[in-house]
Formats: sequence, structure tokens, C-alpha cells
Amino acid sequence: MGHSRWITGGLGWLFFGPIGGLLGFALGSLFDASADKSNSIRNTNEKGFTASLLVLIAIVMKADGRILKSELSLVKTFLVENYGPGRTKDMLAILRNLLDKDIAVSEVTEQIKLNLNYSSRLELLHFLFRLATADNDLDAREIEILKEIAFGIGLNTADYQSIAAMFQMETSETLYKILEISPDASDAEIKKAYRRMAMKYHPDKVNYLDEKMKQSAEEKFKRVNEAYKKIKKIRNIK
Repeated sequence: MGHSRWITGGLGWLFFGPIGGLLGFALGSLFDASADKSNSIRNTNEKGFTASLLVLIAIVMKADGRILKSELSLVKTFLVENYGPGRTKDMLAILRNLLDKDIAVSEVTEQIKLNLNYSSRLELLHFLFRLATADNDLDAREIEILKEIAFGIGLNTADYQSIAAMFQMETSETLYKILEISPDASDAEIKKAYRRMAMKYHPDKVNYLDEKMKQSAEEKFKRVNEAYKKIKKIRNIK
């Protein structure tokens, strides 16, 4: 009965795809812990995002062949802040199980691409960059897996480079990359690029997430605004 309830709630794509195969019955316990079991689109999106995030976290944590305390600490803090201590305990148990499994990255990312909206997929990549840089050292193998995930979930090159630039040492080049614009662009083109990026990264794009989790979306939005302000100062744009 538990499975049929979640399938009719729109989560059949999780149970019958590779993510469901990895999580198994843990999917039921993961979502039964939620206080709100409604079948709304909002909650379907949130649950799909949560399951996808756990699987992708495991992929990135294993990328460089070692599980670091700094990564585990970031994940635990993130889960506690967004799901509470009780659910975090269950989710960490699920994550530990995932870390022991061989995960077919291409199959998982294809499932995510087909079932989560573009803004959700941008949010996933942003968190994964936070995770990969938790130890202040972005390993070449981590970069490789982040690219594989980004393009596997259907993000374009400009969006990948924009998010990656947010985690690089700030230069004039990274500022332009964040706005997905060339340094040779005109002032008018820069203003247009800023409006486009501000709309793309606006926190309302992931309004199905709870308020604390939306802080990550707000970080991207803030970085876009900061990049634009600094470019305006460099160019003396009024």
C-alpha cells in the first residue's frame, strides 16, 4: 500500500527508474518521515529533488576515491538545517548505503533530466559544487564527475561554467562567466545578460523547497547580483 500511495502521488518515476533501484524500500521510509504527505505537484517535486540529491551526493563524494570529514560535515549540517535531526539520521543511513554501491552515473542523470525541471537541476549542481569544494581543493576527478553530472542532467555549457565560476578565485573573467557573457560584450548586452540571469536564478524558481533549503538558490541569486555590481564598477556603468 505504501508504494501505491507514492506512485499515485506522481513519484512512480523514482520507484521504477535507476534511483528507485538504488534506494529500494528506503524511498518509503525517506518520504513517510515527512509531515506533509499530500500529492501536490509541489511535494512531488521536493521529494524527487531530495532523492536525486542523495544519489548525486554519493557520486561526488566517491569521485576522488576518499570520503572526507569536511564533506560529511557539510552534508550533515545541510540535512539537519533542511530536514531536522530525526530525518537526517535516516538520510545519512541511506547515504552510507549508497556510498557502498556502484552507481551508473549516466542512467541516474538521464532519469533526473527527464523528471526534474531545469531550475531544480541548476540547484542540484550548485550544491554539488559546494560539496566538492568543502575541503577547499577541487580535485581533477571531482571536476570530471561534476561535468558528467551537469551535462547528463541536461544543463548547457554556459550554465555549467556560470555555476563553476561561483566557486573559483574571483577575477574579471569569472565575473563575466557568472553572467554568461563575454568580456567583449557591450554595456547594453551586459545589462540584458544580468536581467536574464537574475530571472533564471531567482529563488522563486524553486519555491517548492522549504525556506531554509531555498537559501542555496538565494546564494546563486546573490552571486549574480555581486558580479553585475562589480562589472558595472569596472566599466563605470551607470
